[in-house]
Amino acid sequence: MPRFFVPPAALEGDFVTLTGESAAHAKVLRLMPGEEVSLCDGAGREARTTVLALEPGLVRLKVEALFPSESEPQLRVSVYMGFPKADKLEHVVQKATELGAFEIVAFPCERSISRPDAKSLEKKLERWQKIAASAAEQSGRGRIPQVLTLPSFDAAVARASQADWAALFYEKERDGSIAATLPPELATAAILTGPEGGLTEDEVAKARQAGVKVCTLGKRILRCETAPLCALSALLYAAGELE
Repeated sequence: MPRFFVPPAALEGDFVTLTGESAAHAKVLRLMPGEEVSLCDGAGREARTTVLALEPGLVRLKVEALFPSESEPQLRVSVYMGFPKADKLEHVVQKATELGAFEIVAFPCERSISRPDAKSLEKKLERWQKIAASAAEQSGRGRIPQVLTLPSFDAAVARASQADWAALFYEKERDGSIAATLPPELATAAILTGPEGGLTEDEVAKARQAGVKVCTLGKRILRCETAPLCALSALLYAAGELE
């Protein structure tokens, strides 16, 4: 069934009109009156609709049923990643969205080589959010994860520590693991990983002081773009979200 994202307000009535890129995409799909289309509001709600009419530049649909999206994990996981070089964050945004991340948060670390200024960061955020939207649509998500940035490692740790369970993954850690530290029930979680070159001992100490668990992802050294995806997958599996 074709799937489109619409603003939350669009699902408040009995009828929806698709315009712009969505209408153009519907034309490419050669939708016909009577066909069923799935609409998502990007915030966890989904609607089953029927095509009523196709006109130049728009598609009219009737809402048949509205319900919570079944594809969203019950555990809301925030993925925090130190700014990496080049387009590595684009890869993480795309794959973390597909896996079920609630949001993706980027921030500078002591060893971050990439430190985008305010002007370039605005453009990057716009691109990252579009990547998240596209990945959410492709993977059948009912929610588009928000992509945001924070000004410092300290700010990232302070925000992440507000989750029910928060863990920083450090290549020199050998004892802690997700399975060993994860409580039986939780609603929110945060995972933090560093950039190329990893995190400094001072940063790890700050995380511990803030109450963030310091965990391992095994004996192998993972690339900075691999670590957050590995951690997210392991956490969702441990929480029973991949069954």
